[in-house]
Amino acid sequence: MATTSTPVTHHGGHHAAHASFLEDPQHRGLMSWLTTVDHKRIGLMYLWSVLTAFLLGGLFALALRLELLTPKEDFMTAETYNKVFTLHGAVMVFLFIIPAIPAALGNFVLPLMLGAKDVAFPRLNLASYYVYMTGAIMALTAILTGGIDTGWTFYTPYSTTTGGAVTLMTFSVFVLGFSSIFTGINFVATVHKLRAPGMGWFDLPLFVWGTYATAIIQVLATPVLAITLLLLAFERMFQIGIFDAKLGGDPVLFQHFFWFYSHPAVYIMILPGMAIISEIIPTFSKKHIFGYRAIAFSSVAIALISFIVWGHHMFTSGQSQLAAVIFSFLTFLVAIPSGIKVFNWVATMYRGSIALDTPMLYAISFLLLFTIGGLTGIFLGALSVDIHLHDTYFIVAHFHYVMMGGTVIAFLAGVHYWWPKMFGRMYNETWARIGCILVFFGFNITFLNQFAMGAKGMPRRYYSYLDQFQGNHIGSTVGSWVLALGLFIAAGVLLASLRKKYDAPDNPWGSKTMEWETQSPPITHNFPNNPVMQHGPYDYNAPSVRREA
Repeated sequence: MATTSTPVTHHGGHHAAHASFLEDPQHRGLMSWLTTVDHKRIGLMYLWSVLTAFLLGGLFALALRLELLTPKEDFMTAETYNKVFTLHGAVMVFLFIIPAIPAALGNFVLPLMLGAKDVAFPRLNLASYYVYMTGAIMALTAILTGGIDTGWTFYTPYSTTTGGAVTLMTFSVFVLGFSSIFTGINFVATVHKLRAPGMGWFDLPLFVWGTYATAIIQVLATPVLAITLLLLAFERMFQIGIFDAKLGGDPVLFQHFFWFYSHPAVYIMILPGMAIISEIIPTFSKKHIFGYRAIAFSSVAIALISFIVWGHHMFTSGQSQLAAVIFSFLTFLVAIPSGIKVFNWVATMYRGSIALDTPMLYAISFLLLFTIGGLTGIFLGALSVDIHLHDTYFIVAHFHYVMMGGTVIAFLAGVHYWWPKMFGRMYNETWARIGCILVFFGFNITFLNQFAMGAKGMPRRYYSYLDQFQGNHIGSTVGSWVLALGLFIAAGVLLASLRKKYDAPDNPWGSKTMEWETQSPPITHNFPNNPVMQHGPYDYNAPSVRREA
């Protein structure tokens, strides 16, 4: 996407031409950040916030794996284990994975990709961040005032009768949902109204398509979760009988409500990750994306089909056989657009001039890990297989291959890809690659053997287990240490780069999308002049300039 804006260059590692949004003399000091309506600053505030949540959730995970090193009690009681297990899931899902890509990377990148100066509703954007922080503070308060032991799904009837800060935690998730809705509304309006002149729907980068489809899910599905958790809080406080069978309610109704939101929420998490991969693979293969329209429409198809597959989480809940068969069929159906994406990514790489920079290494890791997660999802969509594997460690492995092997790996790919644009610094490529390799192998050591463990009957969520499974648990725990080492190396590499002077070229990867047409980091209003689209986002026929090694 070439633009008519004046190009800005870097000479000798020094920043040139225009002050960046990080150095703008009119926007300095803490209050300038707390009151900013600049989408880039809001994106960075989201980024540091979700990374903090990721650290907290990861520490909970390491504690769980350490406790599971042996079959009996090591350093935490069964009650404490249940609380730590719940908090790991709740923090990772609601405070990290759901907002990580749309709210953090999407906020920063999407307006730049459209050639816009900001999002459609800048003040609503800032409000969404403060709503997120309010929900996060409420969640941390719930952790510190008794915790919760219901699991991150808050299943009734246990969640309506157990002690702890369940009501406060459900209200925190209720509040967090509004942040997600505000972000979704903003992105839909931005894509419709603020595209650069000459940019039609089929000229949009695929990251925009993925973020747009995600925003639709955020706006339509999140209110269902809000109402469900509100009903759960009322049930706990006033015993009104919605989910209590003794009062004429139905505890399984909660599962229907919860998964009607939470299965689309899986795609709130994974669709933006897929969108990142759709940017990185053509950039580092130096080829036009294969099947642009198929990938774009598959994002919309996933968003729409995601609303009608929630029942595959409930094959053992007592629903009718007809309903189970229908949901099984729909589960297979939703795999088709995901398969289209994987095929097109591999086809794009075929005979491409592939550069194995760190973002591309993460993208290849995503292809391998997400494919395993997707295929095992097909297994679980088969009724006879799911009945055997339901509530076993097979589910744990499948979920993590989709969520971490998919969303988190794609998030790491996106952070490394856009880091030079966000901060104007290049990181140490060698150490970044080492971090990526450790993350890949550590993840597989942790979770691959859990498929076998689950197939042999090891139930999930259990504090103790039979001695025959200890070898598997030792392998998973050691793998978690390797994974953590890789993540800490990746974090150290990125943070260390911030100590340098600006040294990132405007377009270090030779990409064709519009965000690389402005300087690194961008100026406050993104572009010196109004950009006009002159070619497509994946037109790699023209020669591109790459960063020297």
